[in-house]
Amino acid sequence: MAEQREQWGSRAGFLLAAIGSAIGLGNIWRFPYVAYDNGGGAFLVPYLVALLTAGIPLLVLEYALGHRFRGSAPLTFRRLHPRAEVLGWWQVGVCLLIASYYAVVIAWAAAYTWFAFDLAWGDDPEAFLFESYWAASEPWQLGGMRLGVLVPLVAIWLVTLGVLASGVRRGVERANRILIPLLVVTFGVLVVRALTLPGATEGLDAFFTPDWGALGDGGIWVAAYGQIFFSLSVGFAIMITYASYLPRRGADLTTNGFIAGFANSSFELLAGIGVFAAIGFLAASQGAAVDEVATGGVGLAFVVFPTIVSELPALNRVFGVLFFASLVAAGLSSLISITEASASAVIDKFGWSRAKAVGVIGGGTAVVSLFYATGLGPTLLDVVDNFVNNFGVAAVGLAEVIVVAWALRRLSELRQHADAVSELPLGGWWSGALVGVTPLLLGAVTIDNLRRELAEPYEGLPVDFLVVFGWGAAALALVIGVLFTARPWHESVPVEFDPEMSA
Repeated sequence: MAEQREQWGSRAGFLLAAIGSAIGLGNIWRFPYVAYDNGGGAFLVPYLVALLTAGIPLLVLEYALGHRFRGSAPLTFRRLHPRAEVLGWWQVGVCLLIASYYAVVIAWAAAYTWFAFDLAWGDDPEAFLFESYWAASEPWQLGGMRLGVLVPLVAIWLVTLGVLASGVRRGVERANRILIPLLVVTFGVLVVRALTLPGATEGLDAFFTPDWGALGDGGIWVAAYGQIFFSLSVGFAIMITYASYLPRRGADLTTNGFIAGFANSSFELLAGIGVFAAIGFLAASQGAAVDEVATGGVGLAFVVFPTIVSELPALNRVFGVLFFASLVAAGLSSLISITEASASAVIDKFGWSRAKAVGVIGGGTAVVSLFYATGLGPTLLDVVDNFVNNFGVAAVGLAEVIVVAWALRRLSELRQHADAVSELPLGGWWSGALVGVTPLLLGAVTIDNLRRELAEPYEGLPVDFLVVFGWGAAALALVIGVLFTARPWHESVPVEFDPEMSA
């Protein structure tokens, strides 16, 4: 007899949740600079190729896995093959580590939304961030708790856990029906305003002007595949879990994969337009070249954009509030999905109630995140994020493809399942991409990351600090996977695959 499982209220609810998970902080502050730094407009060529040969195939693969085997990532892989369960828990370990620091970045954005009302960062946003708001301490020095980080962090976790405790339909789906339209509206208004600024054209020229010669550089292609992989929320339990909540019939996995993939990429392109229009304005107002002020990551969000906001001729406070509110909306939708993937896994494994799973797993992760609200927090966050993304997400994604496509050879079965519930049939390109292109490029991304890390200490930080909190964090995700796999399944959970589950 098929087990009962929570379900989305509608296809739109699933799509909004999947898109919300994919669209995160990295779309706004990572993609624009990666594109600019890797051939400008020419980067869009390998980026599109990567989307079609790795991004969407991986999305559809995870949709098919979750929908066919009707479980969280660990239960799905357990039903796929008993020895594959550890892969699902490894993904959950990655989720737990990412959630612990991702919430803190959202807290920074929430604080800066408040600061934007009176431009609290003053004339020197860089000094304000590093010396006043963060007041960062040296490696191995914990420093005191930063109240300006702690208060919004607690609020972010209360919202996230409240949403998750309400369930898939009443919590996760409803939250994304609010967050995604809010994100689109706020960021859309911001982009329109940025395009009207003096110097916006120069910024867009810098962003879109193609360097066709860059296409011959293998590093550009590695960067494109890396960007696609990290921006789509594939490889760490989320999409498998979300797909398991789809109804057995009418799921249309393939079409949903294309919609989610192109929606994510469209938002990244929109972010690039808005960000570089604003950077063009900043360059013009300072009499500098675009490449002198262009940057990515935390520096873009919390130094460059506050500077831009302060120099706007009008409505600067509104512009600032919209930008940081966009970051909060993008971050919250992703944090909800990351934590849901972890909570769903322990619900399946131990037969816990949703309230208990959210309280233990979500609450425990929230407590760990408090370490990032200390003076050591910014440095610790930067190191853990770098190593978990480069050697956790990438490695587990590569392992997933190798196990499913090469070791177990289950692609044909999953393709038949996707075709049976989708309007758009998968062609041979899908299997070919997952057997050949995707593992090859994911391997290249992982090797390139390893080469860079071994060439010199990350950010010039002490090697012992990097070993403990960098390599240690990446290894911890796998250790979590092994430990949870060793625990027995609750007797009420049918771990063997029954074809009726997906009938």
